[in-house]
Amino acid sequence: MTRQHRSVLHRSAKHLFLFALLLILTASSRAQDEHTPPFNGIAHVAIRVRDLAASVAFYEKLGFEQAFDLRKNDVPYESFIKINDTQFIELYPVTEHDPDTGFLHLCFEGKDLQAINDDYATHGLTPKPVRKAGAGNLLFTMAGPIQPSGPQNIEYTQYMPGSLHSEDQGKHLGPDRVADKLIAVSLAMKDPTAARDFYINQLHFKPIANDPMYLHMPGESGQEVEIVPAALGSVAVITLQSENLGKAARHLHKEDVKAVKNGATLTITDPDGNVLLLDNR
Repeated sequence: MTRQHRSVLHRSAKHLFLFALLLILTASSRAQDEHTPPFNGIAHVAIRVRDLAASVAFYEKLGFEQAFDLRKNDVPYESFIKINDTQFIELYPVTEHDPDTGFLHLCFEGKDLQAINDDYATHGLTPKPVRKAGAGNLLFTMAGPIQPSGPQNIEYTQYMPGSLHSEDQGKHLGPDRVADKLIAVSLAMKDPTAARDFYINQLHFKPIANDPMYLHMPGESGQEVEIVPAALGSVAVITLQSENLGKAARHLHKEDVKAVKNGATLTITDPDGNVLLLDNR
């Protein structure tokens, strides 16, 4: 065999090896995608506030409407501020037992909640059983990485026919909303690296190139969580998509709501110091 023949064979073998490796990696990626039960997206962010009525009034100034609330003895203890038909900001008032304001939990909407729950249990996680929640939807919770206030409470929901959320479809969608989609939530963690590993390796979130602390959730929503250091504290930071920042800015000015412009974003702070970022991406 000539040196030229040996060189051709060597290159061919190398190409075959690289092709086979590519097939293996592609198959592995597809298997991971098939294995990972998809999410529809972020369902809600829950925030505890000093004055529930005042906070509802503030969010109404942003063009958002209260879809409904939950009450005990005719006193509201949870308000559902509607962003769109599947996304909400849940507001809870402080109580004697829960006096601290700020971020409470993040909830993901699942296409098949039992499949997600079963998948987590199969891989050594300890989700609570799926149950029906007060608003009529399926729900389960699970402890996550350590936040400044303790272990993260992660919620998962599946909207069900006849629930308060489903019955409100097409309603309370004010034309002056400064944004119409919740696209990212920041999560303050005591150990950001460990939290990132948990979300990637246990919950199957996907890292974003060149931005290691932003992670895509499973599914096709394109929505994200951002892992940040504990220095953020208990303040909630959520990013909302606004198709027209100019219109949003004019509405905020009319309602006397201060907004700070920074490039392609507007930053709003609610009465308790929680931050809303309006982004036109």
